[in-house]
Amino acid sequence: MTIKTVLIAGTAMLAAAMPALAEWAPTRPVEFVVASGAGGGTDNFARTIQAALSRNDLVDRNMVVLNKGGGSGAEAFLYAKQNAGDPHKLIFGTNNVYLLPHVAQLAYTPADMQPVAALALDEFLIWVKADAPWQTAMELVEAAKAEPGTIVFGGSQSKDTDETLVALIEQTTGADFKYVPFNGGGEASVQLAGGHVAANVNNPNENIGQWQAGAIRPLCVFSPARMAESEPVSGDMGWHDIPTCAEQGLAVERYQMPRTVWLPAGTDPEVVAYYQDVLTRVAETPEWQDYLAKTSQTAAVLTGEALTGFIAENEAATVSVFEAEGWVQAAAQ
Repeated sequence: MTIKTVLIAGTAMLAAAMPALAEWAPTRPVEFVVASGAGGGTDNFARTIQAALSRNDLVDRNMVVLNKGGGSGAEAFLYAKQNAGDPHKLIFGTNNVYLLPHVAQLAYTPADMQPVAALALDEFLIWVKADAPWQTAMELVEAAKAEPGTIVFGGSQSKDTDETLVALIEQTTGADFKYVPFNGGGEASVQLAGGHVAANVNNPNENIGQWQAGAIRPLCVFSPARMAESEPVSGDMGWHDIPTCAEQGLAVERYQMPRTVWLPAGTDPEVVAYYQDVLTRVAETPEWQDYLAKTSQTAAVLTGEALTGFIAENEAATVSVFEAEGWVQAAAQ
C-alpha cells in the first residue's frame, strides 16, 4: 500500500501566520537548553539562532547555551518540567520531545512543555558506499528481500529517527534489513565510508564530507519534491540532482524531522507570542539563510495552530510505526 504522508503535516501547514507582537520581554539572561551534546545537529540549530538574535539585536539580553543531551534529550525535557512557568528557558529539540515517551518510561510528558515554533525540516536520504552495486532504492530493497537480515543499515541511536525510517521502509516494502545503532550521524557516516555497514539514512549535513570525498553516494531523498537547486556538491552533482525515493518506486513519500523550540509549561501567552515573533524574525536573517544552505534543510516556519496540527499528525504517523515494531511502552499506550 502506498504511504503518501509520513511524519509531516500537509504542505498547507508550512506557512504559519505571523505571530502578533508581544508586550512581554526578557528581564534576565535567557537559557538555551539544548537536547543534545555540543556539536550535534540540535546544538548547531540553537547556536545559529543565538547568533542571529544577537547580531541582529532581536533580543536585548544575554543568551546562554546549556547542553543537556542525556537520555536522547530527555534530560533537557525533564529540566523544562522542573522549571515550569519560567519564561527565561527555551528548550531546543526535534520531534524527540513528544516521541521519546512512547518508547521509554520517562519522568516527563509532552504536557510539561509548551510548543513555540518549528523553523526547519531535516531531510533524510538513503546513502550507500560509492562502489555499492545498487543504483536505486528499490534495487537495495530487492537485495534485502533476496537475502533477509544480511544488509546492514547504520544509524544514530536505537528507536530514534533513523531506526524508525529503516523500520518504515521494511514495513512498506517487505524488505528485511539489519539495523546497527551508533552514537550519532557522524559515526554512522564514518562506518559507511569504511564499508562496515551497507547503507545509512543520514541527513545531508552528516554525510556531505564523505560524499565530497567520493567514498559514498546518495540513492534518493524522502521528500515529495527534490531538494533545492545548489552548486555541485560532489563531482557535477548537486542536491537537486538526487531523485526522490518515490521517483524510484519506494512508496514512502515524506520523512522529515522538525527542528523545534519549546518553553516550560505554564508560561503566559504573551511570553509565547514574544518568542514566536523573534523566532519568525530569525528566519529572515542572513545567518539563518546561510545555516539552511549549509545544512541543506528545508525552511519551514510553524507556530500556533499550524505547529500543533503538525505535531499531532507527526506523532500519530510515527507511533503507528512504533506500534508495528512493538516498541511502544505499556505506560504510553
